[in-house]
Parts: sequence; structure tokens; C-alpha cells
Amino acid sequence: MKLKLGRVKIKDIQFGNVTKVENGVLTVNKEELLAHLADERLASIEFDVAKPGDSVRIMPVKDVIEPRVKIEGNGGIFPGFISKVDMVGEGTTLVLDGAAVVTAGKIVGFQEGIIDMSGPGADYTPFSKTNNLVILANPVQGLSQYEHEAALRKMGLKAATFLAEAARDTQADFWEEYEHLNIKENMEQFKDLPRVAYVYMLQSQGLLHDTYVYGVDAKRILPTLMSPTEMMDGAIISGNCVSACDKNTTYHHLNNPIIHDLFARHGRDINFVGVVITNENVTLADKQRSSNFTAKLCEMLAIDGAVVSEEGFGNPDTDLIMNCTKLEKKGIKTVLVTDEYAGRDGASQSLADADQLADAVVTAGNANAVITLPKMEKVIGIVEPADYIAGGFAGSLAKDGSITVEIQAIIGATNELGFNKMTAREI
Repeated sequence: MKLKLGRVKIKDIQFGNVTKVENGVLTVNKEELLAHLADERLASIEFDVAKPGDSVRIMPVKDVIEPRVKIEGNGGIFPGFISKVDMVGEGTTLVLDGAAVVTAGKIVGFQEGIIDMSGPGADYTPFSKTNNLVILANPVQGLSQYEHEAALRKMGLKAATFLAEAARDTQADFWEEYEHLNIKENMEQFKDLPRVAYVYMLQSQGLLHDTYVYGVDAKRILPTLMSPTEMMDGAIISGNCVSACDKNTTYHHLNNPIIHDLFARHGRDINFVGVVITNENVTLADKQRSSNFTAKLCEMLAIDGAVVSEEGFGNPDTDLIMNCTKLEKKGIKTVLVTDEYAGRDGASQSLADADQLADAVVTAGNANAVITLPKMEKVIGIVEPADYIAGGFAGSLAKDGSITVEIQAIIGATNELGFNKMTAREI
């Protein structure tokens, strides 16, 4: 499979009479977009813009989506939701690089989070660096949490594709090409390089902890093999309300840095053979089944090593360790990417599960670390949930408008794909 990504650099978002992309500026007609997003489940939909460096706080945030449009080849973007369920990951796709759709409004569960566009909190989220079209949407009275989440999910995807469509005839600023060969061609072309796969753990515990693959709830799947280019066309999207710090938003799935880094080394010092997606389950039997299938697929691919990334914490730590130990026992070297919940002093056990075979681990940081976010000149959304969202506590919201929370409350702060600015060194 071969995919070309054309990146159109977006330097600004403005509201105007025509939705268009011109000279790096995305102009949005509010009335057109509102008509496109109308949903009987939503009582109100409003738009705002947040730009890097603004004294703006967005909360509570549900999801972040990067606008993309398929301009050549089969399939479309976000199969199973926006386009049909044809295979994606081939052809040519345009990306509005530097733009993002942020969905916010009345809280769905309790694990939505915060984006600060400036100040100390901005360093913990990648979305302080994007030009954000923020959509505030509130549900009709009596709507269930699940329908509320579904309405916001569909709204964000529809908005992102609507905006990207405006760039269909725009010249890309630069191009990227990715090719994923079939197993036979791959083995023949790179036979002297160590074979590496990526084991991509998807949050699927239910109760608003959901991820979708080609429109199917990931808790209903068995682990399977995918081309890494499929993710770049939106084959995997977020539907979850897990803790903001380590939630993989749809933007993260589209721009998974592990996939991009493995592609960068492919053919040079490793042979990147593909992506094994697997779910994170609740019951012991389901965890055993999925980790068994994951290990079997990796063994059938005859890989030498695997990078395994987690989403979430606590219960999924067991899935992470099961995947690790079963791969290691088959002679497959693993590197784990996770974050830590080590207490505010960093002295507690970092993961809920552990094993001596998990001896190569990359940390994305301690989600329990505490930060004070100063008052912003403008809030898009509502600040009251600061006292009860994950990472907050009674008294988090101060009278002066500042918020003291664990970084768990910041979108992407300890993202377990490594999509942040944190680093670590051995001491």
C-alpha cells in the first residue's frame, strides 16, 4: 500500500463569508458549518477560535481532530463514520497541517480535559501549538451519556472533513510518501534487517472508554494486522473519555509518532513489517484471549522485536504486561511505551502490574504531578468541572480563576504514543 500525504500549512483560522483555504489561512463560514453539523441530539452548537499564544483556556475538551480529505484513490477519510468502509491507506490525502477541530461543551463523563493556549499548561499539550476551531456543543435535555458522546464524535468528524474539503484544490506545501509492502515483498527486499512490528493497544474497556476501527467498537474485535498507512486516513478514531493526559485523541491516531518514527527507520536499520492492533479488556479471560492472539500474530510475522504502546492506566497495565511477557517468551524483544501514576511525590508503584521481562520501558511522565494553571483572559467552555474532572479535586478552581490540578487533567500531557515534549534520562 502506498500513500501520499500533501501537507497544506495552516497559519491562521478566521471566520468569513466563504469557507476556503488561501495563503495559509483557513476561513470558515459559520452558517454553512452550522447547517452541516445540525443534529437533533444537540441543543446548541457554537464556534470559536483559539490560536497559539492566546490567553485562552478550552475546557472541558472531548476530542481533537485534524482536517484531512482524500483527493485520489479508493476509500475516503474516517471509514465507517464519514466515508464507506472501503479499505483506506492508499492514494493521495491532503492534510490541513497546523489546524485542528476541538470538540468541547457540557461534560460527558468526568475524564475530559484542559487545553491552555499559553502559560505553563501550554507546554504539556501539543494543541497549544495548533490553530484550533473550537466547537462548543450542548446536548438536549435527557440525552444519555452514550448518545451525547456519539453526537460529539460524529460532529467533530463531520466538521474536520467539511473544513478539509475546502482545500481540495489547494497546492500542498510539501509532500510525504509512505509505502507498506506485502509480507513476501517485504521479506525479500529487507531480508538482512531485523523485523519489527508495532503492537498498538486501543482503549476499549467500555463505559465511555471506547475506540473505533473502521466504525467498529474495538472491544468487539480480535487482534488483527493493519497497514500503518490506514491510520493516516482515519481508520482508527477516538470515542473515549479516558483521563485527558493519556487519551489518544483522533488527532493522535492520525499522526501516531511511533508509526512515523518506525517508517523513518524502515529500510535503514529495521524492517517495519506492520501494525498489530489489539484491544484493552476488562475481564481476565478477554485479556488472555487478546494477548494470546497478539503473540500468535507477531510470531506468524516472524518478527525480532516489537514496540508496544498502551492507552490509559490501571486495568490496561495488565494487558500491557501480558502482551510483553508472551512476546518475550517467544523470543521477541519488546519495548513498552506507557506513562506513570506514581503519586504526587513520585514514590508510589508506577504501574498496576509488572514483570521482570518488562525490562525496556519508555515513560511519558508521571500523571500525578501537580501544576497550577494561571487565570486566562478568556475561557471557551466552562471552568466549573475543574473540581471533579480526573486530575482535579475539590478546591482545584480558585477564586482568582487559576486552577491547580494534576497534569492528568491536561489533554495529551503524558500521551503514551510519546506525542509530547517530555523526555527522560537514565541516572
